[in-house]
Amino acid sequence: MRPVDELINIAEDAWSELLAELTAGAVQVRVLSTDHGPETLRMMQVTTRSRLGAMALHAGGVVLDHGWLRLYGGGHPAEGLPSLAEANGFDGGPREAPASFAVGHDVLGGRYEVNGPVPPEDRPGDPGEVCYYAPESLEWQPLDMPYGTWLSWLASGRLDDFYGDVRWPGWQDEARALRLDQGISMYPFLFTAEARQDLAATNRRPIPIDQLMSVHGSLARSLGDLPNGSSFVVRVEP
Repeated sequence: MRPVDELINIAEDAWSELLAELTAGAVQVRVLSTDHGPETLRMMQVTTRSRLGAMALHAGGVVLDHGWLRLYGGGHPAEGLPSLAEANGFDGGPREAPASFAVGHDVLGGRYEVNGPVPPEDRPGDPGEVCYYAPESLEWQPLDMPYGTWLSWLASGRLDDFYGDVRWPGWQDEARALRLDQGISMYPFLFTAEARQDLAATNRRPIPIDQLMSVHGSLARSLGDLPNGSSFVVRVEP
């Protein structure tokens, strides 16, 4: 593995340009500090010429739109945000290129991942493109852009359009009140017609983000096993 000093490119570091773009004012942004940037960069084995490497070294993460969207960087344990290395299970040892690579999540449990050289069989999009796992459909959707372009797209203020159908009045206050390792559980579930008819009337509560993602995975597997036209019953523990 290459040492950290070989991965830091001072002359062509991507951070200054990226930071200026993120904080230009089109979207509400909070850049987190980190004490773990060099170690994250070492485990990632990418240089700071790339935006991915710059995020790993210089930021604990980036929080957008009042906490709605959380991007991974070098990690910020105080608020519960994992590093890029932690989110992908990297331990610093030798490894093959992953099939996909987690780069962020939102308060609904939606996940953003970059396709690896050989993406998972169920994953749309080309290698190197960002995909989004949508809680409203329990399916992956391609965003048709690589990681660096995706960051520019986020900074341009497109989140209202992207999330417009799954937000409710007052979502800002609910998102802002969460830790970064929490998400919003919604019942009826977001993928149901009942929820989409009146999002404001759904029952919402904070839960650990890992638990929320696990629920989505379990529901997707259960629904995938049902014949077309079948009904199902979900019991929610109080």
